[in-house]
Parts: sequence; C-alpha cells; structure tokens
Amino acid sequence: MKISQLAAATGVAVETIRYYEQQNLLPLPERQDNGYRTYSNKHVEQLAFIKHCRSLDMSIADTGQLLAFTLEPQADCTQINLLVEQQLLKIRARLVSLTALEKQLDRLQHQCSQVNSSERCGILHELVAAAHGEACACHGLN
Repeated sequence: MKISQLAAATGVAVETIRYYEQQNLLPLPERQDNGYRTYSNKHVEQLAFIKHCRSLDMSIADTGQLLAFTLEPQADCTQINLLVEQQLLKIRARLVSLTALEKQLDRLQHQCSQVNSSERCGILHELVAAAHGEACACHGLN
C-alpha cells in the first residue's frame, strides 16, 4: 500500500508517518521500481501501536522502547512497567499543575464585572496587573 493508504487506514497524517520513519519508530518501507514506497500490514500494526502510545502521551523515546519490547516477546516486562509508572508520575504532576491553573483561571473569571467595555473589564485589569508585577520582578533581577 502507498503512504496515503497507510495514513487513511490508521488515521495518522502522512507527515507524521514520515516523521516516525525518521525517528526509527517505523521501519523503512520497501520501494517499488518506480520509487514509490510500499507499506505492509506490519506497518499498519506498528503505526496503530505508536498512535496508541502517543495518545497515552508517551514520548517518542518511550514509544520506541515499548515497540522494541513487542519484538522480544520473551523479555522481562519490568522495564515496561517502569516506563508506565514514570508516565503515571508525569501525568499526576501535570494534573496538579492543571488543577492549580484551573483555580487561577476560576479566580480570574470571578473578577469579571459583566461590563460591556474592555476598559472596565476586571479580567483584563487583573491580567495587566499580574503582567506588570512579573515585569517589575524580572526588571529587578537585571
């Protein structure tokens, strides 16, 4: 199959497929006499695996390691578990950060006085004041 067919079969953009090839996540396809790349069902399977790992926010490097384990069915899965554990730690840290961001935006939204002019908008005043405060704090470091 051609790259456009592989893209259609997996829902992965052609540019992304080429990127995964450059990152050695996907094996290079065979080439026909006319120079066209020919992808196999193995490419479909690997690309589906990569797509799923990426949907779990796995890095390219971690995805590559997990792919390597699929080629070694007898390998010890301790490293696989460690990769997933590390990913969970990253996700949990991001959740804490996102929760703090949510609270900050919620507080900011409460500054809204439902006025029709941006000149009197409480949100904009808070953003400008915060930006000015950060600029002043940074200014003192120079």
